[in-house]
Amino acid sequence: MLAWGSISYRFLVEQKYDKRGINMRTAVIPSLVLLLSCSLSGSVLATELAQPSAKAMAKLEALYLHLHQNPELSYQEKASSERIANELKALGFEVTSNIGGYGVVGVLKNGEGPTVMIRADMDALPITEATGKSYASKVKTLNTSNQEVGVMHGCGHDIHMTSLVGSAEQLVANMHKWQGTLMMVAQPAEEVGGGAKAMLKQGLFKDFATPDYILGLHVSASLPAGKVGVTSGYALANVDSVDITVKGLGGHGAYPHLTKDPVVLASRIVLALQTIASRELSPLEPNVITVGSIHGGSKHNIISNEVKLQLTLRSYNPEVRLQQIEALKRLTAGIAMSAGLDESLYPEVYVHEDERIPSTYNNPELAAKVRASIETELGIDNVVAAEPVMAGEDFGLYGLTSDKRPITLFWLGAVEPEAYEKSIATGKSLPSLHSSQFAPDYPKTLNTGVRAMSKAALDLFNQ
Repeated sequence: MLAWGSISYRFLVEQKYDKRGINMRTAVIPSLVLLLSCSLSGSVLATELAQPSAKAMAKLEALYLHLHQNPELSYQEKASSERIANELKALGFEVTSNIGGYGVVGVLKNGEGPTVMIRADMDALPITEATGKSYASKVKTLNTSNQEVGVMHGCGHDIHMTSLVGSAEQLVANMHKWQGTLMMVAQPAEEVGGGAKAMLKQGLFKDFATPDYILGLHVSASLPAGKVGVTSGYALANVDSVDITVKGLGGHGAYPHLTKDPVVLASRIVLALQTIASRELSPLEPNVITVGSIHGGSKHNIISNEVKLQLTLRSYNPEVRLQQIEALKRLTAGIAMSAGLDESLYPEVYVHEDERIPSTYNNPELAAKVRASIETELGIDNVVAAEPVMAGEDFGLYGLTSDKRPITLFWLGAVEPEAYEKSIATGKSLPSLHSSQFAPDYPKTLNTGVRAMSKAALDLFNQ
């Protein structure tokens, strides 16, 4: 990490898309830029934020390392919740814990004005970390199946929590520059799609405040640290988990004519499912159906009675989601009928409605405001237009209540810049989110995240 006030050459840039579809910019002329990795907001650009000392940055980095080394699975975020609650209390927030599980809500009222909510998620993943970092997580715990698993913040939620605290510190330090209500939300169970539902069900917008604006950030494994990506409109996808039990009539592998082979039926279904996207839905509507798991049979020469499939369905448009599910049920039944099965042996299709995650739609007007604010703070060359992705995030639920509050989630670059450039040059893929080798460039990522979120919130208070 470079020291305060160190100087390095960077480049002004023009728009160009990289191999990931991210609207990056290519170097054209050298430009002198101050790199302020030890300051939360010491940009050479005009900024309304305070300039905390290197000590303040060091404190945030220590918080990040603590959270990284002490990850907790979904619905188990007790210690993380307590730590975030204590950090917010120390800053003067009125804090309520155990909302929707281990969710935390911190409210700070500062006169008349809009209510701005900033959300971060807390849960980690059942992954054994393999980054080789000296601060790597060594935590092991039991999952819901009572199996011992490694635990890792492989999706950057440790960065999200630390950025939440850092942004709270910045906005408290600048209370003389804004009026309104600041609502900080630390959410549990994002990885299993249950946390936002639970917090809203327990009265998040009724018992505390109904936000005028809702902001979130998410680390990106496809952007270098120091950059921010903003998407207008659909940013993340509808996600559905679907189980299909394909039934048949088992028997001896030497006498297949006396059976109704569910392995063959399942194979036909796997291939036929791809025609839903290619032939039933508009080519202008992005959607994906992936069969992630197929299990059946027990021995070489035995035709089993059933095969089980596990699918993930992805789309943006809610109507497309419903079309996917209807077509899937019709198609599987039709294949069973064509094989001569009785209706009682048609495939069972089970959609996990309780795990459903709706698409995240960034309100275009709010996204434009957020982008303009971050460009002012970080510089226009450090803010890019990010393409929508087919990943899911339950952040979208906050914009789907009856109040229809505008939401925007932006991408926070987390890749060490030299590693990013090397990846572009060689074509070698970087570790993705949910990878055991994902390791953010945390000092620069935190610096950028806190500055970006704080400036976006500050400007919304002063609309």
